Amino acid sequence: MLDTTYNVETPEGIDLHARAAGPVPRILAYAVDVLYRTLILAALGIGLAFADTAGIGIWLVCSFLLEWFYPVFFEVLRGGQTPGKKAFGLMVVNDNLTPIAWGASLVRNLLRFADFLPFAYATGVIAMTLGRHFQRLGDLAAGTLVVYREANKAPIALPDSAPLPPPRNLKQQDQQALISLFERHNDLSEARQQELSNLLEPITQKRDSAALGYLRSVASWLLGGRD
Repeated sequence: MLDTTYNVETPEGIDLHARAAGPVPRILAYAVDVLYRTLILAALGIGLAFADTAGIGIWLVCSFLLEWFYPVFFEVLRGGQTPGKKAFGLMVVNDNLTPIAWGASLVRNLLRFADFLPFAYATGVIAMTLGRHFQRLGDLAAGTLVVYREANKAPIALPDSAPLPPPRNLKQQDQQALISLFERHNDLSEARQQELSNLLEPITQKRDSAALGYLRSVASWLLGGRD
């Protein structure tokens, strides 16, 4: 199976993950943006028809601005999403998964002329197809990539447990295991949760429902709950 996951580790040791967007959704998003720009230019053309030569000049200036700065405006001021990208759940970010800024957006969009060569964005499509993270030349130069924007997950309803500190210092993986058990209480049967809790009987000195209740209290404490 093709793995499109893009992973970054921050200086603080936090792992960030995103799914890189392939050529097809990006081409469709670009087509939507072209449609919007065409409609805007058509409306301007109708509105400026009475202005003769001056109207043509204004239309050409607007056409230039829409072609080169329409995506920059939306990428920087609208969370990395042009209307086309938003329609397909895509967004542009830096390659360290931070929000894109003016400089990177200008570079990636001004280099679209290179991706267009020799015609119809052939170079850009080839670069995306061959690259592991589907970056066109503009992305490679600017240090950006296009990823799927994950929908915000609904907050998990956690059991109501009075927080208790752990019996001893726990390793990070042990803390994560307890928190995972706490957060997955709706996915696992009560019997299965108790079975897993009994594995820690040498530490908790408790079994079954008492062990599960105690571990839930410890997990609540680890998540920031305090009496």
